Amino acid sequence: MKVLVINCGSSSLKYQLVNPESGEVFAKGLCERIGIEGSKLEYEVVAKDFEKKLEVPMPTHKEALELVISHLTDKEIGVIASVNEVDAIGHRVVHGGEEFAKSVLLNEEVLKAIEANNDLAPLHNPANLMGIRTCMELMPGKKNVGVFDTAFHQTMPAEAFMYALPYEDYKELKVRKYGFHGTSHLFVSETMREIMGNPAHSKIIVCHLGNGASISAVKDGKSIDTSMGLTPLQGLMMGTRCGDIDPAAVLFVKNKRNLTDEEMDARMNKKSGILGLFGKSSDCRDLEMAATAGDERAVLAEKVFIYKIKSYIGAYAAAMGGVDAICFTGGIGENSANVREKTLEGLEFLGVELDKEINSVRKKGNVKLSTENSKVLVYKIPTNEELVIARDTYKLAK
Repeated sequence: MKVLVINCGSSSLKYQLVNPESGEVFAKGLCERIGIEGSKLEYEVVAKDFEKKLEVPMPTHKEALELVISHLTDKEIGVIASVNEVDAIGHRVVHGGEEFAKSVLLNEEVLKAIEANNDLAPLHNPANLMGIRTCMELMPGKKNVGVFDTAFHQTMPAEAFMYALPYEDYKELKVRKYGFHGTSHLFVSETMREIMGNPAHSKIIVCHLGNGASISAVKDGKSIDTSMGLTPLQGLMMGTRCGDIDPAAVLFVKNKRNLTDEEMDARMNKKSGILGLFGKSSDCRDLEMAATAGDERAVLAEKVFIYKIKSYIGAYAAAMGGVDAICFTGGIGENSANVREKTLEGLEFLGVELDKEINSVRKKGNVKLSTENSKVLVYKIPTNEELVIARDTYKLAK
């Protein structure tokens, strides 16, 4: 079976053609700057180590998808003879609200329900819907499946997801914690459970650390808490997002600097986090090099970043009554030995013992980072959100 996985942004379209049973990726790529001057296509055939990049006009997502299809079916560089070989299409949808606790087959009724949550993700959901409708138009008759970033976290109990605002704000406006990166937290926690021998009971903390970052507490295979909230702004300090702050600080800064709502939103989402404290870059690699060189603001930003991660690990260990495994994933989690080591320093009281030598060596795949004597397993597990989408699509479309 071949599943086309689509992740549609406002001006981008990521894609993979995947075998959901074996995990084989036939082709993958990215269309970026859609509707903007200088739009580009990236197309890669994994098995042949073939990669192509070109700048080509893409006024809308329709032209972008047509370009993707033409490359997938090209006689020389394609991987399928025609779109008839595509069995189903899986779509990443950022926000499913409370309506969607699992992946679903998409039809007009479901699309309207997704659209009803647009206020909760105004930048993402409309773009996701655009991608879905474009696929339905260009590949009629194919089954389309929606896989939601928020779905995995719908198992959180009320005490974890409720905000202490007037109750009518929850009932009337849907204001609560939803959490994101759900497909990543699901994939990594399931992989960890498999490594552990699929025990009936398990307490796993997943640290998805990248430019966007979140942590989840997964008990017996279900998410019971996660750091992101109503939006991806809550929780950890991130590349450009501030994470947890006093809400009154937002009003204070907004009024003192005479900012509009939009300007304050941009300040918290695009000018804060690592970039805001460090001042020179939002990239963790730049931060680490500057901190090593003694840059005071880099050292401060790194300490704040690590402290926030460590605080959530401690909180979630308490919420679950202990922890069996701590997993690191995402661009920073998978590649920064420094972040992993400093995060785990001081957690020996939980039974964590990191093998610093193994941690310092970059290896591909799932890597055990804890010592044999460690009471808590520590692993680096590369995430694979596209495979989660492909597998869910396969289950619903077959």
